[in-house]
Amino acid sequence: MSANRSRYAPGRVRDAIIQVLSPSSEALSVKEIESRVRQMIGSTPTSSVRSYLRLNTPEVFVREGRGAYRVRQLELRGAESGVEDFGDWQAPFRIGKAIIHHANCFDWLETQPERSIHGVVTDPPYGLHEYTAEQQTKLRNGKGGTWRIPPSFDGHLRSPLPRFTTLTTDQLSELRDFFFLWARLLISRLVPGAHVVVASNPLLSYIVSGALADAGLERRGELIRLVMTLRGGDRPKAAHEEFAEVSVMPRSMWEPWLIYRKPLEGRVQDSLRKWGTGGFRRPSEDRPFGDVIRSAPTRKREREIASHPSLKPQAFMRELVRAVLPLGEGVVLDPFAGAGSTLAAAEALGYRSTGVEKDALYFRMACEAIPRLAAVDIEDQPLR
Repeated sequence: MSANRSRYAPGRVRDAIIQVLSPSSEALSVKEIESRVRQMIGSTPTSSVRSYLRLNTPEVFVREGRGAYRVRQLELRGAESGVEDFGDWQAPFRIGKAIIHHANCFDWLETQPERSIHGVVTDPPYGLHEYTAEQQTKLRNGKGGTWRIPPSFDGHLRSPLPRFTTLTTDQLSELRDFFFLWARLLISRLVPGAHVVVASNPLLSYIVSGALADAGLERRGELIRLVMTLRGGDRPKAAHEEFAEVSVMPRSMWEPWLIYRKPLEGRVQDSLRKWGTGGFRRPSEDRPFGDVIRSAPTRKREREIASHPSLKPQAFMRELVRAVLPLGEGVVLDPFAGAGSTLAAAEALGYRSTGVEKDALYFRMACEAIPRLAAVDIEDQPLR
């Protein structure tokens, strides 16, 4: 545990307990809560954890059974319940060499054997708040909430964008703790030398990057996806005529993807021989894998297959997923699978892959979309 975790005041125990319980889809025992809290903030007295749970039940926590707790959730009209009623899509669902689980990735990771994952490629729920049941309901209703619903432009309906600039100081702290705990759970499940590639954005990448480093992963740089989006470039709201020559933020023309690696045991060649990890697969023998990939926004035909608001294009995903297994061997994990674009890319490449998605609607979407996205022909896709 890094020494700087010990700086937290007693109030951080309270915050850590809430952060530990919030992502979990099931009640956790006191022992499990204590273990995760200590992973987040270091040595913590058992009495502090137990006292806070007792004093704040039932206002904040619900006690289920003997010594098991969960966070009390508000009832949200129209929100996804998460009940496993999928019709033909039973969890876990297998498609070729891919398997997707309807589960919370925090809970799922704790059940996985150590050293079983060879690479991670994921586009996580940045901001976290925008993927709560309340905000997802507003998004699906097309009105209100954190998501900005852009108008149609040039005859094309654009994807919604989360308003990352609206996040409060507390929400930014929650974001950091979320990714620190996630990485702490993940790291023991990775084989040595496994790369973790995480989609980010310029406003929040520094927070998540620090969390992954503090959790014990080794920073290996950033990959830049060159892509024009609708984020930024706007004039001041309600003053666009007065300040016609002003952009509040730069128009986004790139997307950062954080690159981390589980520390090696020995040299890169040792890791490649034993685990098949440690580096990136080259596009060809005479060309190294680079940290800038030109891309286009996700094409209409792919969005028609899977209407997830953060769907990434197969042309880009296949290039990235191909590189993360340097010898083409092992298992690629996407713990925030969404509509399954990572798994579809792996399936198109012949890689084994595993996904985890907790939202029932997106799980069903992925089950249907993965084979269809994997079959998309990317050869005729222009970059602009």
